[in-house]
Amino acid sequence: MMFFSNVVTLQWGSGGVSRTGLLARTSRGFALVLLVGAVSMGAFAQTAPEVARTAKVVPVDGNAAGDAPDDPGPLAKGLSTELKPEAIDAAIKKVADWQVAYAEPHFNKQWTFAALYDGLLAASKTTGDLKYRDAVLHLAERSDWTLLDARFPHADDQALGQAYMDLYREDSQPVRMADTKAIMDRLIVREDDPNKLLWWWCDALFMSPPVLSRMYAITKDRKYLDYMDHEWWLTSGSLYSQEEHLYFRDSRYFMQKQANGKPIFWSRGNGWVMGALVNVLRIMPVDYPSRPKYVAQFREMAGELAAIQSPDGLWRSGLLDPESYDLPEVSGSAFFTFAIAYGINEKILDRKTYLPVVEKSWKGMLGHIYADGRLGSIQPIDGQPGKFKLSASYVYGVGGFLMAGSEMHRLAASKH
Repeated sequence: MMFFSNVVTLQWGSGGVSRTGLLARTSRGFALVLLVGAVSMGAFAQTAPEVARTAKVVPVDGNAAGDAPDDPGPLAKGLSTELKPEAIDAAIKKVADWQVAYAEPHFNKQWTFAALYDGLLAASKTTGDLKYRDAVLHLAERSDWTLLDARFPHADDQALGQAYMDLYREDSQPVRMADTKAIMDRLIVREDDPNKLLWWWCDALFMSPPVLSRMYAITKDRKYLDYMDHEWWLTSGSLYSQEEHLYFRDSRYFMQKQANGKPIFWSRGNGWVMGALVNVLRIMPVDYPSRPKYVAQFREMAGELAAIQSPDGLWRSGLLDPESYDLPEVSGSAFFTFAIAYGINEKILDRKTYLPVVEKSWKGMLGHIYADGRLGSIQPIDGQPGKFKLSASYVYGVGGFLMAGSEMHRLAASKH
């Protein structure tokens, strides 16, 4: 027999690993029952309770972000690696169909899912199939179009705002942007803390700046863009390596080294940044004063990534020490593909130089799609390079893949 007697919050370390639960009285004493968690550590495979589309969304459930089964089944057959729109769309739909069927009951407001929603919206625009957009719309409606706001100004909790803003741009109902705008309005008047960056980890550049840039696009008020620009270059000034043209994940890695003695640069962390650069450049006016700096950083990072691409077309979890990691890491690789394909499409990157890069990386990712549509070889939630199972599939990596597919489709459809 069990009844709940108190609410407790446990927190471990400084990396944002926290869990909230209820202290339950049992016949033998007390037990902590974990209900929701904001997790930034390794793999897990628990299944969240199913939620009907009409129910209110579970606000936070890190355990729903993915899993790594021992037997994911056979790999897919028949997916074409040709750079043709119809072949690319077939891969997009196979992965998106599986992911929605597998994960929609667990959709929530955590950052882990935010990139998936961005990818699903891109998949709908690319394939013309509205069911992917509708899945995101239903999540937004169940969430009352609100963001998480228990630890303001944490960027992770703002990431969902990008999907809200994109849906608002389709149908400008005030409720769709009201809460996000209120939080962004609080953010842009916040004074900098001289002892701690607002966006102190590189992932944050994917979470908050694209929301601010979209707020600018909707309101035409440059204060959102100016604030984003100011904070971006504070973060860049701290975390971007002018020597390696990559971002450290955060300041803890400045002096740490890989087994081969090279600095630690995390694949997905740099993928977040490349994806963020795309999201900012898509909206930033061509005459914005610091736009050339974003373009220059984008080109530097793309050049470095092309130079260290592995023969299989993908990148390892630790970018500068691929020999230490057996498996390619698909989430970082997906965001790199997304960004480089965008760069080619927008003539920021030279097509002749970079087309072979994305052709190889797209082909490499297709080799990690299972027969049912699962996309594997995605590193679980973490903040540094790590090892994982070949079957590991997590929603942010799928989101990156779908965004990559949307740009690859555009690339395939273009003549030059």
